[in-house]
Amino acid sequence: MGAMNGVNMLRVLGVLTTAALMANAGRDPSAAAARSASSETVAAIDVTALLAAARGAPPLICGLAAQSIGNGNWGWSDMPASPLGASARPLDGDRRAIQNLPDADVTRLLDALSSDDACVREMSVRLVGHQDESRVAAPLISKLTAPDASLRMVAALGLGLVEPQRAVDPLIGTLRDATAEVRANSAWALGRIENGRALAPLTGMFRDASPLVREAAVSAVGRFESTSAVASLLRVLQEDQVASVRRVAAWALGHLESRESAQALASVLAKESDPRVREMTAWALGQIEQRSGSAALQHALREDADDGVRETAAWALAQMEDRTALDALTAALGDRSSRVRGTAAWAIGQLADDDSRGKAPAALTRLLKDDSEDVRRKAAWALGNVADVSAVPAIRDAMRVEQSSDVRKALVRALTKSGGRSEAVFTELLSSSDPKVREAAVRGLAGQNAFNPWPWPWPRPRPFP
Repeated sequence: MGAMNGVNMLRVLGVLTTAALMANAGRDPSAAAARSASSETVAAIDVTALLAAARGAPPLICGLAAQSIGNGNWGWSDMPASPLGASARPLDGDRRAIQNLPDADVTRLLDALSSDDACVREMSVRLVGHQDESRVAAPLISKLTAPDASLRMVAALGLGLVEPQRAVDPLIGTLRDATAEVRANSAWALGRIENGRALAPLTGMFRDASPLVREAAVSAVGRFESTSAVASLLRVLQEDQVASVRRVAAWALGHLESRESAQALASVLAKESDPRVREMTAWALGQIEQRSGSAALQHALREDADDGVRETAAWALAQMEDRTALDALTAALGDRSSRVRGTAAWAIGQLADDDSRGKAPAALTRLLKDDSEDVRRKAAWALGNVADVSAVPAIRDAMRVEQSSDVRKALVRALTKSGGRSEAVFTELLSSSDPKVREAAVRGLAGQNAFNPWPWPWPRPRPFP
């Protein structure tokens, strides 16, 4: 039995590796050029072999394999209830490479949604999700009323991937399904389709008995370009008993950029017990850019016990361009977390006044000696934005010992923007053995704006709940 499982693993990974290569080749310009230059065509996925190999595979192996079916990594990572559950997480890919399968294969995939094997259902629905809605929408809709709950669940999931408008009313109907996973997937699908008729029914699901359903409904409503549900979302944020649901409510309010929710978000940031909710609340305040939330963010930056909350608070303060936060950000340059120190440095650079030279905090120049390469790079970038001539000696000292090419490039930028543009300085820089330093020196000679476009050391974004 163990040998057979090993064979199955190899078969699954082998077939899915081929699928992954095909999907990635669809995005790679060099691969596209190679295909154009060659008369050979890439073989189609052998769906029959794929489904046969998937049967009986361990969930972990199946999850890794299923991730190879490309989807661009946008919008599929928050599936509330896939056949494999938490074992399946989508990865990057290109759906064009696996669209337009032969009719016989599409039929085979649709039939496989009824399989008693979760791995077969998982990979089948992902491949179905890549097909044009004209080929799969009607069969998927018909399965929403199947006696088998697992089939209804995967049908709703497939409709969310395909996004057909004609599925809106049937999916609204399945919001009343007896099975929580079916209701959750139906809510998720309606959020992806974004038809206004679904907004009121979805808001009604905020009181569902299942946290999985409430989370999916809140996330779906957050995707609608409508603020009519803000009051209901605030109630969820303040009253729901499950942290993951409150967290998604904070995301939804930030995604909607609901300015009227800023005060409530600030209150939640100060009182919420779960750090994941506080972190998302800080992110939402940064998205909304309402300065009434600045005091709560500054307090979180100084006092919160969680590194992620403090870092996100620093990012949010920069997003709302509140220069009154400079003292709190300067204090955060000494934070115990390198992530917080780096994002605080970035934030100070963001808040620098473009119209006049500023004064760099001493703590910012000290970060040029930080143990973290990322922190040093962000500090150098920030010093370039502040453009403090008194920081030039510290910048030059850092250049003499810095080993990272990326940090040295940022230091050159900081040096030239801060006034260190003497002939002797540029002669030294142009003689560097590091091509990035020479490139930065040439840009500096060409003028201040020649550094653009500059790859900003942007903090981690949080686009999805």
